[in-house]
Amino acid sequence: MDLVLLTGVSGFIAKHVALKLLNAGYSVRGTLRRMDRAEEVRAALAPYLTEHAGVLTFVQADLESDAGWAEAMAGVSALVHTASPFPIAQPKDPATVIRPAVEGTERVLKAAASAGVTRVILTSSTVAVLNEAKPDTLQDEADWCDIHLPSTTPYAKSKTLAERTAWEIAKARGLKLTTINPGLVLGPPLDEHYGSSLGLVERFLKGKDPMLPPMGIPVVDVRDVAEMHLRALQRPETEGRRYLASSGSMAFVDMGRTLKAAYPTRRIPTREAPKAIVRLLSVFDASIKSILPKLGHLERVSNARAVKEMGMEFIAPKAALLASADWLVKHGRIWA
Repeated sequence: MDLVLLTGVSGFIAKHVALKLLNAGYSVRGTLRRMDRAEEVRAALAPYLTEHAGVLTFVQADLESDAGWAEAMAGVSALVHTASPFPIAQPKDPATVIRPAVEGTERVLKAAASAGVTRVILTSSTVAVLNEAKPDTLQDEADWCDIHLPSTTPYAKSKTLAERTAWEIAKARGLKLTTINPGLVLGPPLDEHYGSSLGLVERFLKGKDPMLPPMGIPVVDVRDVAEMHLRALQRPETEGRRYLASSGSMAFVDMGRTLKAAYPTRRIPTREAPKAIVRLLSVFDASIKSILPKLGHLERVSNARAVKEMGMEFIAPKAALLASADWLVKHGRIWA
């Protein structure tokens, strides 16, 4: 079966993508910055692999270095590029997140083109789609984040510029590119190494905030995101297209109330904070400042293309949220 190169294989989304690919019969070569994480990835996937799963191997390569990429591409039929920096808080220097995302995408896609690998699936984000000049409108694959707005975060700029770079290289070098643009990715991790991905759910369950900001964002289950990567790879008609991975949007207060109903004994916030209080808090907390333009808005994106062209049936936002919480509580990540 075909060999697929999967970048950043130790990531929360990437492990699920690896599982989908392997169980579909593909062999997967995963890139790691440090080879000592190979056994961690193997152990995470092992309980879920079928008897007909493809072969999993690893190669060392870093987004910020040319070393190893030519070797990584050898004999590969397709590239699935999931690796990208994901900051917990917005950095003081935007370049620390923008540069590796953009240069890394450029480095990996050019290495693929040089090796004759033409099929590429790229993990982007709905932040590369959502234009804050059009709040509360249902946005789709034709929309792009406006990086010139003063409110655009370094993370949104990094994902937007990285995706635009990918499309430019694809056009110039003849790559058959598909992008998958997920919203907030929830759902169960495959092991305890999931980085900052479920940080929001952990924060809710720990009751760190007395109230919640008046805003909402698109949500998707990690298992659906992985399935979309697989379907994109299997369907040539997806080449040259973007696909939004979202099962719907949830307001933060609805997330809080959903979790409180499931865990009534926990101190989970269920009240919405007045905008004035959030603005005041942002003076003291830089991570809050980045959400100010979103206050009072429910960001929404359309999943119609994924449903129509990929046949996706999405896990509901509440189910994805509860699956995350369930896993965190059962695995002792959140103490009573």
